[in-house]
Amino acid sequence: MSEKPILQPGPKHPITLERNPDRVVVTVAGVIVADTRESLTLREADYRAVEYIPLEDVDETLLERTDHTSYCPFKGDASYYSIPLGGDDSVNAVWEYRRPYDAVAAIKGRVAFYPDRVERIEQVPAAHAADRE
Repeated sequence: MSEKPILQPGPKHPITLERNPDRVVVTVAGVIVADTRESLTLREADYRAVEYIPLEDVDETLLERTDHTSYCPFKGDASYYSIPLGGDDSVNAVWEYRRPYDAVAAIKGRVAFYPDRVERIEQVPAAHAADRE
């Protein structure tokens, strides 16, 4: 079995991480699964930006770990969770890199959600977040 390739972000495949100043709220079946003001936005090449939310801002009681895994040569091995209250639409809806590669080490302890497997990922601008509480 060959080793998995490890690649570094660069001009041909850029990856950036920055703190998102907005409040990010994830809901499934009308229930808030995650609510944070500490999200990191990961932008990778020409893919859609992804919000990585600290696990402490996620209701982990709503998640169920699965056996599904994937691999990214820029980030490492990903493991997945389903959100049972979302039914079949929310299978493997959440992923995390428990031991991310150094280039994206800041996503350790954070999870991301597939937008099409949750009801909503809402970003409330920081100026309005206090009004929505």
